Amino acid sequence: MALFEIKSGALVTLQELHPSSPFFKQGASLRITGKLHAYSLESGIATIIDGDDTLKVSTEHLRDLSFRVGSVYQFIGELCIEPENERVLQARVGRNVDGIDLNLYHQSLLLLRQFQANHLNNPAT
Repeated sequence: MALFEIKSGALVTLQELHPSSPFFKQGASLRITGKLHAYSLESGIATIIDGDDTLKVSTEHLRDLSFRVGSVYQFIGELCIEPENERVLQARVGRNVDGIDLNLYHQSLLLLRQFQANHLNNPAT
């Protein structure tokens, strides 16, 4: 029997998902947050935005999640890189996070990364 390891989703902003990013890898497990710009019930594809950046999210594996354009959602899933570097997140988890302050969220991610960088470089502190 084969065992599959499900990795936790790395916290990533849409701005960080560009071809030169260390997060831009086929099958990378990511946690993404953004405002729902569009949703197609037929294809199950949601498009989320954060500033000027967009990402398509496949929602075919999600159940009991209703989508409202303009609401903020967070998804955990695996990145699928299609031809010409088009990115699609294959979501395995999704939730509505209306009320989140995206600017404060981005600031907290920066502080978290600074803390982790300092902690990894100086484990005694």
